[in-house]
Amino acid sequence: MHGKEKLTLTGQLGDVMKESAQAGLSFIRSNSEYFGLSPDFIFNKEIHIHLPEGAIPKDGPSAGITMVMAMLSAFLGIPVNEAVAMTGEITLRGEVLPIGGLNEKLLAARRNGYTTILIPADNKADVAEIRANITNDLNIIPVESVRDALPIVFPHWSEFITQKRSELANLTPPAPGKTTRPASLESYN
Repeated sequence: MHGKEKLTLTGQLGDVMKESAQAGLSFIRSNSEYFGLSPDFIFNKEIHIHLPEGAIPKDGPSAGITMVMAMLSAFLGIPVNEAVAMTGEITLRGEVLPIGGLNEKLLAARRNGYTTILIPADNKADVAEIRANITNDLNIIPVESVRDALPIVFPHWSEFITQKRSELANLTPPAPGKTTRPASLESYN
């Protein structure tokens, strides 16, 4: 939405979760070219992430990868694969760090009908310790980075990003003091 290039988070979030969202946005900004975004993609935009059930306190870094994917979906205008659940802390370099409570997170994903779950690669060994009745029939995919997760979360990622990078490469350099955006990003003005 139009705004002052700020990130707003609502839904009774703790400080660690807020920092995780900020780290995710910083990662996207520092890798905008990789994602096919113009360097000024966030110019005059405000991002608002709301995690429902505001009466329930939420904290921890585990939603980092999920928030990155949600922001990328909005910035790029492409839907996420709704069949995929994910968990993992994000670094400023886009690495997916291990999380706690994997058993409970896999159980919650199963109860909510997910069959594909992305987990941090460093949590892979933890899966063996979880009861088979929870992990049976789940496609648990360990990922080391956001880049590993992109083709799973966005099924046509390869074709999409090739096109976006081509669009950016063909832009005429802006006059000093002016900005140029690919036409597909104009909807965010």
